[in-house]
Amino acid sequence: MTNVKKTYHHGDLRRSLLDEAVVMIDETGFDAISMRKLADKVGVSRTALYHHFDGKPALLSALAEDGFVRFTAELQDNARLARREKGDSSVSALHNYVACYVDFAVENAAYYDLMFGREIWKTAQATESLKEVAYASFKTFVDTVVDWQQDGLLVDDVDALRYAQVAWASLHGLSRLLIDGIYIEQAARASMIETMALMISQCLARPE
Repeated sequence: MTNVKKTYHHGDLRRSLLDEAVVMIDETGFDAISMRKLADKVGVSRTALYHHFDGKPALLSALAEDGFVRFTAELQDNARLARREKGDSSVSALHNYVACYVDFAVENAAYYDLMFGREIWKTAQATESLKEVAYASFKTFVDTVVDWQQDGLLVDDVDALRYAQVAWASLHGLSRLLIDGIYIEQAARASMIETMALMISQCLARPE
């Protein structure tokens, strides 16, 4: 029986390759994925695949870049919503942001592993495009911290950059523990998110 290749409209193949690759990584891990296996999964020739990615490092960088775009968009939407809802307390606003960060990380673990994993950064294989998107994502978080200060959620005499670095590390640490299965109880996850938001609010809230 002849193996009929799938056909794609112009521009669809790259998206299909990225979508299939993240599924493969989620199921089998980074080491098991290969350009040949990906081409076979999607149903195209390796030549067609190499028109979009010149090798596995470029593919992984593109996946991480895609993850950062989605991640940043969700966090920005959350922050904008919090600013519109001025009636929310500082604890509520920060809780929603922490929950948004952690939920994205846990529910998109394959993306998150690539975005912050050693497979790309430790091996110095990040593309310039990925570096730009990753930096822009963190810059957005710094801007969010500045907004929190302006809205009175945090004191304004704390350096926004340093605060963002430490807060990001805390969010990342909690997310990694959940992704790696160290913490597995849903009730504990919700409680830790609430506690982190409370700590941020109490430690850096404006004095009454």
